[in-house]
Amino acid sequence: MQCQITAGLPGFHLVGLADKAVAESRQRVQAALAAMGLALPPKRITINLSPADLPKEGSHYDLPIALALLAAMEAIDGEGLQDCVAVGELALDGRIVASPGVLLAALHASETGQSLICPAAQGAEARWAGDVTVLAAPDLLALLGHLKGTSVLPVPAMAQTVPAAPGPDLRQVKGQETARRALEIAAAGGHNLLMVGPPGAGKSLLAACLPGILPPLDASEALEVSMIASVGGTLEGGRIARARPFRTPHHSASIAAMTGGGQRARPGEVSMAHRGVLFLDELPEFQRSVLDSLRQPLESGEISVARAHAHVTYPARVQLVAAMNPCRCGHLGDPAMGCSRAPRCGADYQSRVSGPLLDRIDLHVEVDAVSAMDLAMAPTPESSEQVAARVASAHAIQRKRLQGTAMRNNADLSGEALDQHAAPDEAGQTLLVQAATRLKLSARGYTRILRVARTIADLADAPSVTRPHIAEALSYRRQAPLA
Repeated sequence: MQCQITAGLPGFHLVGLADKAVAESRQRVQAALAAMGLALPPKRITINLSPADLPKEGSHYDLPIALALLAAMEAIDGEGLQDCVAVGELALDGRIVASPGVLLAALHASETGQSLICPAAQGAEARWAGDVTVLAAPDLLALLGHLKGTSVLPVPAMAQTVPAAPGPDLRQVKGQETARRALEIAAAGGHNLLMVGPPGAGKSLLAACLPGILPPLDASEALEVSMIASVGGTLEGGRIARARPFRTPHHSASIAAMTGGGQRARPGEVSMAHRGVLFLDELPEFQRSVLDSLRQPLESGEISVARAHAHVTYPARVQLVAAMNPCRCGHLGDPAMGCSRAPRCGADYQSRVSGPLLDRIDLHVEVDAVSAMDLAMAPTPESSEQVAARVASAHAIQRKRLQGTAMRNNADLSGEALDQHAAPDEAGQTLLVQAATRLKLSARGYTRILRVARTIADLADAPSVTRPHIAEALSYRRQAPLA
């Protein structure tokens, strides 16, 4: 950023493809300086936002504009700002207000060997970047005093990690042994899961129990998730969470809300759920275009948001968990409650979800209605803590197996790694070929069966994939619309 003050008609000009929020920073900067008792010189002031051909947007340019102007006015030493990255919005009274993206700015400053100037409310957030000098100022006057050496800003303390919020326990799920087993496999291998069943069968409760059996984020994953939260403006108090994200967008969500975009190309739900769970309840009620927009991120683990003024790529490596009724009324197959249009109503309802999206879901499980007798007389099921122990053991096996690669769990297996670690024995291979031929599995479906079988073997602490593991994996594969 450059600032020039020259003789001529008094004026304050911003050049460099600034959007409305950046252009309005002239009034905020001028008011903030006036609150400090400083007036702009009666000359021509030009601020150049370099590079000139890159669109600039956001209120976080306020602070660097103010610092460049103060340096040009010789109120502070401009040479001392050469190795600084500044981010922050200015209030009219001179306070430095929080703005999104401070953690990313701090990481950039750390990589380039620079220091960071940011709002005091986000100093704790910036400290997570590691070895970087952070000047967290509450207002412009305090920052000016620190830069001139008349006062010293305190070093911000690193915020504590956020404890995981308690969720429902698997003990609350009575019956549903098949669905509980599928949920455990999904958690152990990072697989996508679809649950189909009538209303009140426990699909949403099962999905809500998933975060409680997933292992916490490691340090690098937590930093990834926090960077996205910082850009999205949801990182409160600079506190980084070790619990995996669990996002549940409503079925009225638009494509921009799901994949990202808008005027400032913010991350969408699929990116906010990075390294965590994206739960889509009432799956067929989503717009088909919204669901189909998830096909690319489910494969590649990232989403590209292309707009006329910006092209941004966000990480989106999520575990998709979906739930749906078998038909609109939800009671397909129940002679006492089914509608007169059965089974046509079920085929019409389920056809709202495209085949290519269903092909990307590893586990398909029917969740039957639970009777009153099952609720009253069912034995106490395993708790989330007991299931989480087995899931953690399976994750440890996968981390050891995939050490030194970019893959983190069995859902990432592909290419040579899939052939090396998930190749079944002779009996298992024979069964898989027969099933793939009869079920007309695609190449994607074939590999996903192998990935799920590898996870089932890991849960059993088996060194190789055998016929029983392939058979169980095949039992979770969608074969035809429910009737």
